[in-house]
Amino acid sequence: MQRKQKQRRKPRAYTAAELAEVWDRWKRGESSKEIARVLDRGATVYYLLLRYGGIRPRTRRRAPLALTLAEREEISRGIACGQSLRSIAVDLDRAASTVSREIRRNGGGDAYRATEADERAWERARRPKPCRLVCRPQLRRLVEQKLREDWAPQQITGWLKRTYPGDEFYRVSHETIYRSLFIQARGAFKKGLTQYLRSKRTIRRSRHASRKGRGGGQIQDLISIRERPAAVEDRAVPGHWEGDLLAGSNNSYIATLVERHSRYVMLAKVSGKQTATVVTALTWDRGLEMADHKRFTLATDIAVYFCDPKSPWQRGSNENTNGLLRQYFPKGTDLSLHSQQQLDKVARKLNGRPRQTLEFETPAERFSACVASTG
Repeated sequence: MQRKQKQRRKPRAYTAAELAEVWDRWKRGESSKEIARVLDRGATVYYLLLRYGGIRPRTRRRAPLALTLAEREEISRGIACGQSLRSIAVDLDRAASTVSREIRRNGGGDAYRATEADERAWERARRPKPCRLVCRPQLRRLVEQKLREDWAPQQITGWLKRTYPGDEFYRVSHETIYRSLFIQARGAFKKGLTQYLRSKRTIRRSRHASRKGRGGGQIQDLISIRERPAAVEDRAVPGHWEGDLLAGSNNSYIATLVERHSRYVMLAKVSGKQTATVVTALTWDRGLEMADHKRFTLATDIAVYFCDPKSPWQRGSNENTNGLLRQYFPKGTDLSLHSQQQLDKVARKLNGRPRQTLEFETPAERFSACVASTG
């Protein structure tokens, strides 16, 4: 007796309300598993998100100038009554060519049906429009080259505007680049290019997905960052630096220094939680590695200022740079394995990438200009 093969059940289609809830929860930072549990769905939630690259699809709307179903019904009635095309167009306050084209597209006067014509028009509007990067291979190759150099889409967009001013051919938004990377159906880039993004994700995550606070150590006789000279605040004067230690496994560290005016980065290999570097003004995080800050100040004549507890934004340049560095030095890896030469190579990469805050100049260009003006 042969066993009856079980028929696979077709996954239940998502309702409009369910789709809206999926995307709302994803935007709030919930994982696909959490969303699936709430909606009593399986892996289909993840595949739905993956299909769109984690980017919520735009709600479909009719174009403002498109013919409506009511207008198509007027055209159908006009044809049945024997009205001329020009007469129908006058009644609709439309161009006669619009009415003529509408009837011709849908089988002519004898076969024209309003409802069927409206459905066909809605289906035609579903066809994906070719992406700018697909239509412009030269622009696509240039964007791809910069992605392979670890440039962020926003840096590429700003650099293109600065390098090709007034040339619309080289205009592309960073959102278009992201969508072309995450939504493979667009056909602009190969899937592997996402590995050059800082996050290396193949799907966009909400900015609310992961937010972790940082604690601080107890340091005696520290000087608050709020007491540093007012001239440091607006970044107009070069020569002030922010510093921190990037931590890895096995008690390994890299000292990071960022010049506030130019965002120029220097990296130093250190054997433990200490550092010594000569700069004109230095802002350090509130870590225990600088607990002996008074002796450091006496030895180097460098003023050291500390962030308030849980306020890393007070040394934003260095905090942002540490985030960029994690692309090359992931959390949980042994940083002692990297030589000073390797650190210098990474620093050169960062200093050669355009920055939005510098009006898409590179830190190296801005730093060189500062050195030249003071030389």
